[in-house]
Amino acid sequence: MAHISRRAFGVSALSASLLGLSACGGEKKDDKKMAAEGGADNQSSGSWPRTIKHEKGELTLKAQPKRIVSTAITATGTLLAIDAPVVASAATTVSPLTNDKGFFKQWAKVAEERKVEVLYPNLEFNMEALIAADPDLVIVSKTGRDSVADHFDEIAAKFPAVLIDYTPLTWQELAEKLAEMTGHEEGAKKALETYDARLKEVASQITVPAGGASVVSFNGAGKEEGIGKPTGPHAQLLKGLGIEVKGAPEELDKNSRRQRKDFAFVSFENLSKAIQGETVFLIAANEKKAEKFVSEPTLANLPAVQKKQVYPLGITSFRIDYYSGLLMVDAVGKALKK
Repeated sequence: MAHISRRAFGVSALSASLLGLSACGGEKKDDKKMAAEGGADNQSSGSWPRTIKHEKGELTLKAQPKRIVSTAITATGTLLAIDAPVVASAATTVSPLTNDKGFFKQWAKVAEERKVEVLYPNLEFNMEALIAADPDLVIVSKTGRDSVADHFDEIAAKFPAVLIDYTPLTWQELAEKLAEMTGHEEGAKKALETYDARLKEVASQITVPAGGASVVSFNGAGKEEGIGKPTGPHAQLLKGLGIEVKGAPEELDKNSRRQRKDFAFVSFENLSKAIQGETVFLIAANEKKAEKFVSEPTLANLPAVQKKQVYPLGITSFRIDYYSGLLMVDAVGKALKK
């Protein structure tokens, strides 16, 4: 995945999404501890049977699901965070953002520890693989690259299935929705409490830069660039750390008619005008990409470049789930540590 495109942002509310895992001072926790903090013990929760409302209507489950299959890889990290019993998940194309199975890096080790199998690779739907997995609940996305909504009726004819729309949701909202569907309300509560505690801890350890900040998906000359909106999930995370996010002027947004709440999309030529903050946080970026941003001649006069206040948020920050969210929090903590 060479750059974050408009299509990729279509699955970023979480993305994602994912959406995540480190200790004080920016040092990473071991993955077993991360997994333990992500959810509660895997035990029955709430009353059953229960009726679940979803995008295609209602589904009544007689008992709590024990074999959940996720055809929506964007939701898989959140399912793991609430400790839902995921036995298999769709995998995306292997890239620097994934492990060698096509699971996103921020939660891939947790999935390995819990023995989550690849349902099918490259987001290419395979009904036979789904039948072999023998699920008692199938999670299907309504939108996004991982959506197999066109196959929902086929899936629902054989297995209990729900259709979810994660696009407008924060990972926390998605966690609560999935918790209600799976009976893992305690797991969701624990994940949210762990996340909020880490956010509060890091907020007390940083110096908030003056002049506000811009969240940027930098894709290079000739490409479409993404600018985070104050209403988007990345901005909300930074707001939780006390950092104000400034969006791009509306007239520069090539996507303004679609009323997206997460990102504006601007031409490369308008990138310097679109960046309103005196600090820049680069998503889906490492130090190498940050250096490329700083060395771009057309951006040389930006206050963030002149003040050397350009910070990468890590390659997993293209979407936010529990796991990638915590990684982002720690990246900001390291960059702005008092």
